[in-house]
Amino acid sequence: MGGIGLLQSRPVQIALLVIVNLFVGGMVGLERTVLPLLAKEEFGIAGKSAAVAFIISFGVVKALSNLFAGRIADLLGRKRLLVAGWVVGLPVPFLVMFAPNWNWVIFANVLLGINQGFCWSMTVNMKIDLAGPRFRGLVLGLNEFAGYSAISITALVSGYVAAVYGVRPQPFYLGVAYALAGLLLSSVPVKDTTALSKTVAGSSLPLGRAFAIATWQNKPLLSASQAGFMTNFKDGMIWGLLPLFLNAHALDIAAVGTIVALYPGTWGLLQLATGPLSDRFGRTWLIIVGMLIQGGAILWIVFTQGFALWSTGSILLGVGTAMVYPTLLAAVADHSEAEWRASALGVYRFWRDFGYAVGALVSGLLADALGTSTSMGIVGVLVIASGLVAALWLRDVQSERFTETGVTR
Repeated sequence: MGGIGLLQSRPVQIALLVIVNLFVGGMVGLERTVLPLLAKEEFGIAGKSAAVAFIISFGVVKALSNLFAGRIADLLGRKRLLVAGWVVGLPVPFLVMFAPNWNWVIFANVLLGINQGFCWSMTVNMKIDLAGPRFRGLVLGLNEFAGYSAISITALVSGYVAAVYGVRPQPFYLGVAYALAGLLLSSVPVKDTTALSKTVAGSSLPLGRAFAIATWQNKPLLSASQAGFMTNFKDGMIWGLLPLFLNAHALDIAAVGTIVALYPGTWGLLQLATGPLSDRFGRTWLIIVGMLIQGGAILWIVFTQGFALWSTGSILLGVGTAMVYPTLLAAVADHSEAEWRASALGVYRFWRDFGYAVGALVSGLLADALGTSTSMGIVGVLVIASGLVAALWLRDVQSERFTETGVTR
């Protein structure tokens, strides 16, 4: 289908990509509640830094996949990369179900990182291709809503399944269904949008040049990258330590699963509002306030006690993350030209998702040395500091014309 035909069918294609990202998010949701407990209960891994090794492998590989996804998509086409991501992700639930040792789980998360980097990147880029600048925040909000709602629902369901049947294999049956459904949808009804990214005149930039611009030369993009990094730094910590923190306070798996699920559930749902809100009223204030709320929510969880208060903290964490997640993506798209936007988004998503690995590693080491609560509290303070950095350099430019390089002068 050519570019004109795609534009005529764009609501259908956007809807299909939203559904695809439901399955992308569901693949990660399988691990939110169960895998930290699997490390402890079935493999006897007591150290926090060892237990979060699966997040480190996931984060590093997903970050690298994000970085190169845009450039590979420009060469091979967005749809081909989307399908390839599902092919790589298909073995993941089987590897976890039948893993004889923890190294198999770590390898499964290497494949999951590639799956998430390729598939989530392509749903983002393909929606941006279809929507144009006017509805950029809206479609990214829909995309992130779908992915993180699926994470929440799957984390909740897998927690209850694990409470009834055990931490494996039953919770991972969902993953098989997700991977097959995602592969089928991506292979047949979803159409390639690569042609739409070429309709705006401009010169493509080498990946190294785009990396330099998005990492340090353009201050708004630098600000967005560090805010994204710290958002997922926090998420790597929450993913690895929050289930263990709650379990150490004598909560059963079902209760842990409920609290863990409230965070991505709130995050996913509110992105339906925060994405279009940023289109209308600007990105910067949402990002700054959202970072402050995230850091404050972590401190709330650390310094309160009981299911109700921890649930409140998890909801607040979701509110703050929802304010920044689609908004940062839209801000990066605002500051980049169409011809190198996929590369700029890939660089941003590299730094954002590298935060998973660094956050899991640092918080795990801190938890082993100082205790889980202290580690979580330190991360909360760092996220607040990141919000203050964003306040220095981030600005709204939805209506501005960009220079060819996008470099701030």
